[in-house]
Amino acid sequence: MRIISKNKGPQGRNNPNGDPNKCRRIRTWLYRAVNSRLGIDANWVQNHIAGCPRCRRRLAAAGKVNLALSALKAQPHRIDLLMRANSQTIGVLKHSLRQAPKAAKLKAMLPQPTLLERWRKYAHSVANLAACITIVLLMKVGVFSSMGKFQTEGQKVVKQYYASQVGQDLANEVFTT
Repeated sequence: MRIISKNKGPQGRNNPNGDPNKCRRIRTWLYRAVNSRLGIDANWVQNHIAGCPRCRRRLAAAGKVNLALSALKAQPHRIDLLMRANSQTIGVLKHSLRQAPKAAKLKAMLPQPTLLERWRKYAHSVANLAACITIVLLMKVGVFSSMGKFQTEGQKVVKQYYASQVGQDLANEVFTT
């Protein structure tokens, strides 16, 4: 349930106090208040469901649908699932709708995976190849060969620091190994 439009309202340009956190807290409070009064957990809804067999059956059917949808998300399925689901759905429609031209198209419909979904299985291989190419290019540029130069320059700086702090003879003794 959307109470405030996207372009106008507390977070938009028309917000006089300019505090989006306050607006977010108010929206959350409103949502909870409306849900507690009108949602499935409201006392009057629960009392009605307890006394009305028709609503109890409908709620049970909705629960079965939610359970089936969560099971579909949890396990892999065959590619013809959309086609089978459409066929079952069309089978419960009235006769005139079952014979419509769009119904025949729906019965034969298969999902079309996006380009990203089709290439997802190659993602690790492409990432490994990119890492290898990057390492080769860095070696070609000379980054790794420069590391030795940086190390020797760093040692010279530390040796000079020790020489100035504790003396040249002690610094020579520490850095000769």
